[in-house]
Amino acid sequence: MILGGLMMIYGYKRPLIGDESGEQQLVDRQVDQLFVEAHPFAKKRHVLEDLLMTIQPGDEIVVENLVVLADSFHQLLDVLHVLAKDRVKITFLEEQISNTSLLQLDLLETVTLFTNLQTHLKSHATTFGLVEAKKAGKTIGRPKKSDDNLRKAFTMYQSKNYSLMDIKNETGISKSTLYRYIDEVNKGHHDN
Repeated sequence: MILGGLMMIYGYKRPLIGDESGEQQLVDRQVDQLFVEAHPFAKKRHVLEDLLMTIQPGDEIVVENLVVLADSFHQLLDVLHVLAKDRVKITFLEEQISNTSLLQLDLLETVTLFTNLQTHLKSHATTFGLVEAKKAGKTIGRPKKSDDNLRKAFTMYQSKNYSLMDIKNETGISKSTLYRYIDEVNKGHHDN
């Protein structure tokens, strides 16, 4: 938005892994108006939408890094399209790039940049998704097999009278779960 003929510089922050409060973003960076998302999730990014509705041609948006802006390559592309259409510059401080300058990266550097971005996006989504699932009381991780069934499967295995298929059919314990249990039992004997 132009105030008295001046272009506006907007900041945008949202919770990230290791910076849930956003205090490590845009440190020492002056902005005319700061937009802060209250949650880290891809859906219902109302503050980002408000920012995209506020910007005017010639304005600039500053974010700490690519992950702050987008949760996927598709979302990043969509936002960059809006900014290009509205003629708004966006600067990513950590990557030291903007949408208005040509990148001087070779292919290896470009692939490295986007591979790192993909890793950070997955980590962000997984970490915050697990936190929400735990808050909702959902069990996280591999479902636990009953200790009784594991012990029965182990006893059957040790007897050498049953095939692995017999053990699975009788106890519901898969080969990988049985082997993992055997390793744990053997490790326990070695630790004593």
